[in-house]
Amino acid sequence: MNKKVVLELKNIWKIYEMGDIKVEALQDFSLQIEEGDYMVVMGPSGSGKSTFLQITGCLDKPTKGEVLIDGVNTSNMSDNQLAKVRNQKLGFVFQSFNLLSKMTAQENAALPLVYSGIPLKRRMNRAKELLEKVGLGERIHHKPNELSGGQQQRVAISRALANDPPVVLADEPTGNLDSKSSEEILKILENLHKNGKTIIVVTHDPDMVHCGNKVVHVLDGKIERIDINENLYAEERGR
Repeated sequence: MNKKVVLELKNIWKIYEMGDIKVEALQDFSLQIEEGDYMVVMGPSGSGKSTFLQITGCLDKPTKGEVLIDGVNTSNMSDNQLAKVRNQKLGFVFQSFNLLSKMTAQENAALPLVYSGIPLKRRMNRAKELLEKVGLGERIHHKPNELSGGQQQRVAISRALANDPPVVLADEPTGNLDSKSSEEILKILENLHKNGKTIIVVTHDPDMVHCGNKVVHVLDGKIERIDINENLYAEERGR
């Protein structure tokens, strides 16, 4: 049975021009992400994986090619239209957390709901609920500088989930964390996937090769190969 394609990149080129120099960050890059995928995109620094995530998440536009979300071509959308798509369909988790320093964990987690026009009380209740789910129920009034790196990343994940988007995109989500915090974040992403979210993670961490049902290896702006892990969570099922 074929799964629904939620995101599709069709013949994407991304070319950066720096004076007389042209850098082809992505070259004729085509990829389908199906509903319920846990896709890990791996590659060395400069391979194009971060550019892939920026374009997939409608944070940047391709030089050529099409980005389809739920079958709708986003390539010619206005900035306002793209912002609406991002807010409704995509949640973002960044390596550097990108939390606002003067806001509490609860206020940070509620931010996407501001742009959705959700009333204050409902925003705060939703943020509190999400923070409790990631184990931060007692730290909702703390500001980012009062939280560890792992706790800040859990706030960032809560923020990504505020509008209950079907797809979560994570850019090196464990890159700034110690091994214990990294394990906690990977467990949260795993649980989100088990609960029906489509997860796309960009990383250079070789330990993450076992996390996804699809592992896309990127080199020099092209897909080198795609490994399929059909037995994801098989060890757990066998316990």
